[in-house]
Amino acid sequence: MRKRKHLLAWLIPVCIPLALFSEASMADEDPEVTRTRQHVEMLDTLYKTAIVLITDKYVTDPSKFSGASAAKALFDTMSNNGYHEVRLVGLTDVLIHPEMNRPKDEFEEQAKEKLLGGESTHEEVVTIEGKRYLRKATAVPVVLERCVMCHANFKGNDGAIGTLVYKVPLIE
Repeated sequence: MRKRKHLLAWLIPVCIPLALFSEASMADEDPEVTRTRQHVEMLDTLYKTAIVLITDKYVTDPSKFSGASAAKALFDTMSNNGYHEVRLVGLTDVLIHPEMNRPKDEFEEQAKEKLLGGESTHEEVVTIEGKRYLRKATAVPVVLERCVMCHANFKGNDGAIGTLVYKVPLIE
C-alpha cells in the first residue's frame, strides 16, 4: 500500500502538467490545419484501400495494368479537377520509373529520411503564392504478396518502400 501511495504522489505532479500541456497544444493548434489533417487522413485511407483492392482483385499481369498505374490515374483525376495533389514517391534505390518516382524537393527528401527511419508520417504547412497548404507524406509498405509481382526486390520488407505525398489547400 505504501508503494502505491508513493507512486501516486509521484504520478500526479508529473501527469497533470503533461495532460494540461497536451490539451493546451491541441487548443493552440490552427483549426484549419486540424481539419485539413483529418481530410488527408481520410484520403490516405481511401487511396490505399482502393489500390490494395485493385491490386488484389484485378492486377494479374503488371505489364498490362499495375496498382501504381491505377493510383496515378486516380491522383491525376483529383489534381485535374483542382481538389489536391498527391503523388507516389519511391523511398528505395530501386525505382521502376526514377524520373517520376524519386523525391523532387526538400520536403520529399526529409519525408524519405523520416519514413525510412521508422516514422509513419511527415508533414509541414507551407504558403505558396499567398495560399496555405498542408504537405503530408504517409508510408506505403508492401501489404500483399501480389505487390512483389512488380517489386520482387521488396519481398520480406516490412518497412516503408514508398510514400504518398499530399499537397492539400487548408480547409477554412
